[in-house]
Amino acid sequence: MSHAIDQLHIAPPASARLRVGLDVVDIRRVSESIERFGPRFAQRLFSDDEIAYAQSGEGQAAERLAARFAAKEAAIKAFDLAELGVGWRDIEVQKLPSGACRLALHGRAAAEAQRLGVSEIALSLSHDGDFAAAVVTALLAPGADSKHFS
Repeated sequence: MSHAIDQLHIAPPASARLRVGLDVVDIRRVSESIERFGPRFAQRLFSDDEIAYAQSGEGQAAERLAARFAAKEAAIKAFDLAELGVGWRDIEVQKLPSGACRLALHGRAAAEAQRLGVSEIALSLSHDGDFAAAVVTALLAPGADSKHFS
């Protein structure tokens, strides 16, 4: 006579104020793209500051760019931006003096986040071995229109 719950299904609240995006990138693919396409590859996807930071560490450019690409993909998932024609450079990872990173949105990405009522964004980056990963969380302000996040 067990009273254990076999399955627990919790529906998201109607307000669905918390959004999460996660992405994992194979660092080798980024490294191969850098070798194949040169500076064009990075300039198409990353801001000048992102490129400068990635190149500032000896032998770490591919790892740093892969983590930033994962952050961009995670943001697209968290904000449901895939169909809006947001440019890669509209989503930027900024390195703070403390060493932490934050996500900065520009152009269409910023406009969409504002329209949705995003009040807070958190970012976590990691790279280890052959992979880089990023998690983006976004909190919508109370009463924000969350019907676009289904």
